[in-house]
Amino acid sequence: MTNPTSVTPNDLSAFWMPFSANRQFKKNPRMFVAAKDMHFTTSDGRQVLDATSGLWCVNAGHCRPRITEAIQKQAAELDYAPAFQIGHPKVFELANRLVDIAPEGMDHVFFTNSGSESVETALKIALAYHRVKGEGSRFRLIGRERGYHGVNFGGISVGGIVPNRKMFGTLLTGVDHLPHTHLIDKNAFTRGEPEHGAELANELERIVGLHDASTIAAVIVEPVAGSTGVLIPPKGYLQKLRDICTKYGILLIFDEVITGYGRLGTPFASDYYGIIPDIMVTAKGLTNGVIPMGAVFVKSEIHDAFMTGPEHLIEFMHGYTYSGNPMAAAAALGTLETYKEDGLLTRAAEMAPYWEDALHSLSGARHVIDVRNIGLIGAIELDPIAGEPTKRAFSAFVKAFEAGLLIRTTGDIIALSPPLIVSRGDIDEIVATIGDVLNSLE
Repeated sequence: MTNPTSVTPNDLSAFWMPFSANRQFKKNPRMFVAAKDMHFTTSDGRQVLDATSGLWCVNAGHCRPRITEAIQKQAAELDYAPAFQIGHPKVFELANRLVDIAPEGMDHVFFTNSGSESVETALKIALAYHRVKGEGSRFRLIGRERGYHGVNFGGISVGGIVPNRKMFGTLLTGVDHLPHTHLIDKNAFTRGEPEHGAELANELERIVGLHDASTIAAVIVEPVAGSTGVLIPPKGYLQKLRDICTKYGILLIFDEVITGYGRLGTPFASDYYGIIPDIMVTAKGLTNGVIPMGAVFVKSEIHDAFMTGPEHLIEFMHGYTYSGNPMAAAAALGTLETYKEDGLLTRAAEMAPYWEDALHSLSGARHVIDVRNIGLIGAIELDPIAGEPTKRAFSAFVKAFEAGLLIRTTGDIIALSPPLIVSRGDIDEIVATIGDVLNSLE
């Protein structure tokens, strides 16, 4: 018997889908109606193995009992509480739990509702921090080519993915960009961190020389650039950025929306690389993707700089109606419990060698020009069809879906980030299916 919820709606026109080829999709819809652990269920009853953690967010796998129960209980107890001048216990408990697993010195958390909002919050904190410190001349923000920092105006301004920027005018002023680190001619088929490219961090010295350090507030980078196609930092690159920022009093912001909460086999990429930023942006895996939520971590010295003046005045004029929402806080606490019980914040370290070997077995597959990996993230870069960029990878996406596998594509790159509960058998299935798909492509 067909489940009523599995029937495709008879009119798909009203929903303008995000980051989607709407016309193509609506001619041949791909609908999920249920999920459990590593698999989605489609509207026609097929099982689809999730090789992307939904959208980089379902780190613990789908429909985990502790998270579901936490949400159900919270909905019946306290559905909403104002975030301004009022609190509720769970959000304070959550902040404490997050600080417990955060890099040393990151003792304060500001809650948002998404990665995009977390980025905006981090940028505003950076600008405001310099102002309260008496350095209001520091207004410039430095991003990186091919960086992805969400879709709000601050995020696309410091971001460096051209299609995300080109339709929206002049964006923020006072923004500059570091070069990206994707040196495929030197680093193709690298396992883990590439050998070449650390010197690209020295471009920050050039930017400082151009604008003067007294005008630069912050540098924001993803430790591993995810949405642009998994660009892994060269050995020593992030440390050079840290050193240069420290030298000139520039805040370093790590965007860990993708790398946070166990993706590299440590709680955060900051732990993996042994480099502590001044501000750390998170979302996605914070609630296992179940309810929107983001969290921005800051060092005590940044937080404390705002805690001056009369106590009845608001120290930082920023926030959201749903900052620290009770339902989201409950989901996040249930997620952290699930991570703890299953050892998921470090499990990727155990699975990474098998994942690496499996991915690199595709190095000789048809159209493949690069394979790269770190933790439980991977990318397979394809030779684009002449004059038709993105088409080959999109064809691979459709064929993989039809074969029972969900992958993510960006440009002509297949990006992979399976839930942290992935088994060796799941990895074998992912790689075998991709291999079949690649060898069937024109």
